[in-house]
Formats: sequence, C-alpha cells, structure tokens
Amino acid sequence: MNTAYADLAARQLRSWRFIHLQSIAQWDQAANMPPAGNEARSLALAELDSLLHGMATDPALPALLAAAEAEPLDALQRANLREIRRAWRSANALPASLVSAKTLANARCEHAWRSQRPANDWAGFAPNLREVLALARQEAECLSQSSGLSRYDALLDLYEPGMRSSEVVRVFGALRTWLPGLIRDVVAHQAAETVVQPVGPFAVDAQKALGRDVMQLLGFNFEAGRLDVSTHPFCGGVPEDVRMTTRYREGDLLQALMGTIHETGHGRYEQGLPRELLGQPVARARSMGLHESQSLSFEMQLGSHPAFAGLLAPLLVKHFGAQPAFEPGNLHRLLTRVSPGLIRVEADEVTYPAHVILRFEIERALIEGEAEVDDVPALWDAGMQDLLGQDTRGNFKDGPMQDIHWPSGAFGYFPCYTLGAMYAAQWFAAMRRERPQLDADIAAGRLGVVFDWLSSHIWQSASRYETPELVQRASGEPLNPAHFEAHLRSRYL
Repeated sequence: MNTAYADLAARQLRSWRFIHLQSIAQWDQAANMPPAGNEARSLALAELDSLLHGMATDPALPALLAAAEAEPLDALQRANLREIRRAWRSANALPASLVSAKTLANARCEHAWRSQRPANDWAGFAPNLREVLALARQEAECLSQSSGLSRYDALLDLYEPGMRSSEVVRVFGALRTWLPGLIRDVVAHQAAETVVQPVGPFAVDAQKALGRDVMQLLGFNFEAGRLDVSTHPFCGGVPEDVRMTTRYREGDLLQALMGTIHETGHGRYEQGLPRELLGQPVARARSMGLHESQSLSFEMQLGSHPAFAGLLAPLLVKHFGAQPAFEPGNLHRLLTRVSPGLIRVEADEVTYPAHVILRFEIERALIEGEAEVDDVPALWDAGMQDLLGQDTRGNFKDGPMQDIHWPSGAFGYFPCYTLGAMYAAQWFAAMRRERPQLDADIAAGRLGVVFDWLSSHIWQSASRYETPELVQRASGEPLNPAHFEAHLRSRYL
C-alpha cells in the first residue's frame, strides 16, 4: 500500500541493510583486520555512519511521521512507528559532523588501546580518551537539549530506553547495603570446600571444539552465525548473520568456556527475534539491559546451575580426557568460586555487580563534568579498595584500561550489565512459578523449556513493548531486585 507508514517501513528496511554491512565491518575490524587497515576502515565506517545519519535525518521524515500517525494502523505498526520516531528524535539531535568525528575518534582510541593496555601505557592512552570523552560530552549535551534529560541520562537512554540514573542509583544503592556482607559470607562459606583445579595446558583447538559443542547444546544456529576470536569477547552482526567472539588461554579452560556461553545467550536472543519483521525497529532487541539478561540467563542462571555441570562434564572429558576436576560436583564448585579480583570480565557472579557500580559512578561523573580523565586512576583506586578491597595503584591495564567501552565511546552502557543480572534472576523466578520442575528439567537436559520460555516472553516480543511493560508481561511484576538477592543467596550459601 502506498501510505506514509509503508514509505517509512521501506526506508527502515533500506537503513537496516546498511546497518548489516556496518556490523560485519565492525566485527571484521575486531576479529580479522590487519593492524595497518585501521585508519582506512575507520574512515569507511565514519562515511557509513554519515550516510546512515543522513537517512535518519531526511527532511521528508517529519511529514511522513505526522501522516502515518493519522493512518489506521494496528498495534504492532503503532509500536514500530513509536520506535521509528524515537530513533528519528535521537538522530536529529546530533549534527552530522559530530557523528563522523565520534566514529573516527572512537575507532582510533580503541585500536591504540589494544596495544596500550598490555603495555600499561596510561600516559599514551589518556590523550586519546580525552578526545573520546570530549565528543561523548558533546553528544550528551545535544541529546540532553533535545530530550530534556540530564547529560548522562541522555546517553543511558540510548542503551536502556526509559531508564534513568536516579533509578540506577536507587537500585545500586540497595545493592551496596547487602553485597559486601554477602561477598564476605560466601568467601567464608567456600573456604571449607575442597576444590580440585583442572590440570592443563588446554590446547586452543580443543577449546574451540568444546565451545562449538556447548553452543550446539544451547541451541545456537551455526547456519546463521559463527564464533571467532577477538581481544574483547562480544556478539555483533545481525539476526541472520550473528558474529560472536571469545578469547582463549591455554592455562585457563573455564574463561573461554563461560565467555562463549555468555555470548551464546546474546546470539540466541538475536537469532530468536521475529524474522517476519526483520529490518523494522520493532523487531530489534529492546535494550542492552534486556540483551544482558539473555547472556546472563545462559551464563549464570543456566550455565552455573549445579545440574548444568552434569551436562558439561561429558563434553570436557570428550575434549580433554577424564580428570578429577571434571567430576560434576567439583565442576560446579569451580564455576561458582567467589573471589574478589581486578578484572570485570573474569569476575564471579557475586562480585561482578561491584565492578559495574564502580564504572557507573566514574562514567557518570565524567559525562556530567564532575571528573576529568586525569582523575580516573585515583577514582578507580579508591573505588576498588572500597568495593572489593583490591589495590590497583599503578596497575592501569588491570584497572581503568581493562574494558573496551570507554575507548569505544560507549558511555552509559555499564549499568545494563547488572540490570541484566536482575532481569535474568526475575525471568527464572517466573519460570519456576510456572514450572516447579524446572531444576529437574535442566538436570535431564530438557533445556528447551528454558529456551521456549525466553522465546515466547522475551525474544519474540522484541521491541513491541517498552521495557517496563515487557518486564511486567514476562514476569508478572515490575523490575524487582529482590529476585537477584534471593538467587545469589540460594546459589552460593
């Protein structure tokens, strides 16, 4: 039909095809591109960002949006129109020159970070980060003026639409009241346990084969995705072409295994989005918090479940031979060891929220102009000592340089990790109410009951509902952090 809505939908589909190419170019930049190609790739991506920004700010769009509002649309089309309008508002808040400058600065900073981090080179990293931060502040100011939100909330809204830092402060503040005590209690509880460590080395090729077997166990469709290696694990691409990465260490079998399970959760979410609507905003993942709820549903709720160890153990024996560490009970104890440490991506489920709280507090201060790049090391050292009792002085590579987010300009992202953990705990609480035998299902390898629930309640909804409504529909209540605390106490004490 030749309607304003049909015109808008056709434009979205065209943009989506460019986004597909953009996502594959970004994956290749992280996984395959030779170092000398970075500048040319960054310029190409900046050009593509400018093209997409031009499409999103086409002067014809306001009239089309107004006309479509008056057309007789069904509920799904109305939801799609809402999402089209939201993206249009954000795009129009940003000048094209800023979009291009951000892409270039972020790509250059991230590329240099890959070698600066292992060298502990904060002095070399800081000037690049200053440029990235300056542009992120400009972006935040533009979005703030358009939306009426605070500068940090305007960035947070890009990743978790509708979430405000006041709510994050409230939820994280509650975490602070019980998390330190829980960490102490769990460490004391586990001190009496006997845990047998795996005996390596573990050949990378065998780890890759193990990862593939586990991904198949978890239902990943290799006809629509693949697994590769990058400096920092991630899941990218598009639902028809999911690109996941992990990283391997011959002396550490479990890091790559659990990282792969985590990214498989992201990949299954993408592959499970409604295919008949692909290309439209309503068919995209609702938010990064919802995305993290899927990866953590796989890695923590399912992957660290005591019964899941019984499914993993035969696969470990298949690829590395039998050894005492792979006995299911011991394997579960290995997967649930709690020990405060320096590295977020290697942190256990109990201490992980402390890492997120630290980053949220620092990045909020940076964007709001309450702190500068030169303040970050001292803020980091103080926060790590306060939250986790860790001394990070002078250790930049395992401190404020460890994550890819700030070098890539992704300010506002970090709260989504712990919000995702809370959502994941809430999903499994709802599953158990509906199916009391869920734990027996997992022990028997009937994982489809988990995937079917996630598909019907989360994946197929995509962005049809705004986050509070989706959470209410899926679980029967608003976001309730009590489920997260109950999960941790049940799993670890």
